[in-house]
Amino acid sequence: MRLCALAIFLFLFTATGLAAQCREDAVMLRGDWGEARFAVEIADDDSERAQGLMHRPSMPLSAGMLFIYERPQRLSFWMRNTLIPLDLLFIDPQGQVQHIHHLAVPLDETPIPGGDGLTHVLEINGGLARRMGITEGSFVRHPSFDQGNAVWPC
Repeated sequence: MRLCALAIFLFLFTATGLAAQCREDAVMLRGDWGEARFAVEIADDDSERAQGLMHRPSMPLSAGMLFIYERPQRLSFWMRNTLIPLDLLFIDPQGQVQHIHHLAVPLDETPIPGGDGLTHVLEINGGLARRMGITEGSFVRHPSFDQGNAVWPC
């Protein structure tokens, strides 16, 4: 039932043309598995990145948080004070998913390494990446990527 609802959700966004829009409050993903759109909150400074999704009891299915870093670097996250399981998509400066950490455990302080040369991390509800078929190598579209070098520019 959930998968059917998710398929309808994705179809409606694609059919209405919303998937084609490039907006600050939305992230689009695409790959061999299809396309998806998430409404996102942005964490692009130290205090926003430190707070992240801490202390939230839930998050809508089509929502997420996009962490943005100014320069490519090694990124590692943890789940301190995070109450919901998350999938973490680690993304390079061109907007390609390099690593996915599935089902990060709530409240776990074990580091979750994403790799080197990364500028973005997209957090979505835990288990959603597998259910949707999102894979490493998928393309991400958002205005925060350098549009001259993005694999899927706005």
